[in-house]
Amino acid sequence: MTPLRQRMLDDLGVRNYSPHTQYQYIYYVAAFAKHFGKSPELLGLEDIRAYQIYLVNERHLSWSTLNICVAALRFLYRVTLRKNWDIQHIPYSKRGRKLPVVLSQDELAQFFQAIQSLKYRVILMTAYSAGLRLAEVVALRVSDIDSGRMVIRVQQGKGKKDRYVMLSPAILTLLRTYWKAARPTEWLFPGRTLGEHLKCRAVQTACERAWAESGLRKKVTVRSLRHSFATHLLEAGTDVRTIQILLGHSSLQTTARYTHVSTATIRAAASPLESFTDKIVQPAVGSETVA
Repeated sequence: MTPLRQRMLDDLGVRNYSPHTQYQYIYYVAAFAKHFGKSPELLGLEDIRAYQIYLVNERHLSWSTLNICVAALRFLYRVTLRKNWDIQHIPYSKRGRKLPVVLSQDELAQFFQAIQSLKYRVILMTAYSAGLRLAEVVALRVSDIDSGRMVIRVQQGKGKKDRYVMLSPAILTLLRTYWKAARPTEWLFPGRTLGEHLKCRAVQTACERAWAESGLRKKVTVRSLRHSFATHLLEAGTDVRTIQILLGHSSLQTTARYTHVSTATIRAAASPLESFTDKIVQPAVGSETVA
């Protein structure tokens, strides 16, 4: 390990960045250095700009991947190397605005019915029932299920924050059935390696398989289950602030995007066409022409 990499790891650790973020930052800085065949200490703003152009034009990376790379380089040069640069010269990529995929309750029932494995059905239904992220649901411990208070404790979620979410009575019944069959001790969903929880990729694979077998046209992912949870709560009358707390969002603005996909919100406004359709003379049946 180079001295620069160790310094950056130390700086990330002191600031309590998660192990996953530390890994990503080091990975993207190493890729940056490898691209030029030089230490980052010998590279400057013009090199960073050229690298960003390369990632966009030749690698065609998504905005999210680009922004992780930018965050890593910003940290390296601002914190570890202490460069007195205007950080705006290392710009983030503008985020594309896409509406989240939301499944209806009938579609969710069809999807869950297609999951043959009890373990994965419990995992994915738990994720939907409490709006959990993939990394959060696989990292649940047996002790996180509080049936006395009917809550689930999410430990060190995104941003290294703890929170509580609701424990659905239906999920509690399913969890008890699963516990009797699997007898987990520490991790609620243990992986193949002793002492470790289930890998995220295993859940993603199971989700992809169930989606294919369900016959649904909408793509189903753990993230779309979380989106559906939030939207269904909003349509049921839950206020946005409560949904923000349940989802673990830092910003209310992030949660407010679900108002754009809530059918209750959309249907609340009548189309202006309704105000004058009675003035339109409808053609007689059989007299229409189709261009």
